[in-house]
Amino acid sequence: MSVVEMTSNEQTKGRFIGVGVGPGDPELITLKALRLIQRASVVSYLANAEGNSQAKNIASEAFAEVTRQQNEIAIVMPMSTDREEANKAYDAGADAIASELEKGRDVVFLCEGDPLFFGSFAYLLERLEGQFRCQVVPGVSSINAASSALNHPLTVLKESFAVVSGRHSALQIDTALEQHDSVVIMKAGRARPRILAALRKTNRLQDAKYLEYIGRDNERIVPDVSVLEDKAGPYFSLFVVTKSERGTR
Repeated sequence: MSVVEMTSNEQTKGRFIGVGVGPGDPELITLKALRLIQRASVVSYLANAEGNSQAKNIASEAFAEVTRQQNEIAIVMPMSTDREEANKAYDAGADAIASELEKGRDVVFLCEGDPLFFGSFAYLLERLEGQFRCQVVPGVSSINAASSALNHPLTVLKESFAVVSGRHSALQIDTALEQHDSVVIMKAGRARPRILAALRKTNRLQDAKYLEYIGRDNERIVPDVSVLEDKAGPYFSLFVVTKSERGTR
């Protein structure tokens, strides 16, 4: 196939567009994301077994202004750590999206936070980017939203900064806390007891703040994590750890 023919064929297919809708506050959706959602022929998103989608709920105000017919592809994601089951869901979702793209319809995929930062969009992108034109619209990440909610800078001057996940090993979390001035621990959820233990072990308990559901009606901020329940928390939670005393000049 010649370059000209390939370009021509690609132009007859739809675009796969990952759109970040931010961490929860509907007003944090960018104007570009809003426009693409409202103009989309097909909208896709992850959903639970009951059909509820966090990303779609965040973008509810964008959908309120839609006056044209939109098809929807809900990718039902099992609430499990079993990657085999998750991959089956992504495979099925990618097939459904590809079918629409082949018909020349753009598909906008809604993703909490930013599509390429711990985003589910990345798993679909790796399945589709070799066949279709793909585009990404960045979104406000939960890290930036957490810093804003706390009115507290993540880093200043020469401070180092690291992001880890609650799914990392105890050694990895300990190492990050020991080696970096500022650390954000994402996906705290079930790992919350392990994270609290790591903060105590590395003497960073007084440096940490805890947040849940940032920018949503049920947002919760715990500035003193020594009083935090030593048990599993919700999936949408994180710790922000910064130096208690820091230079400002």
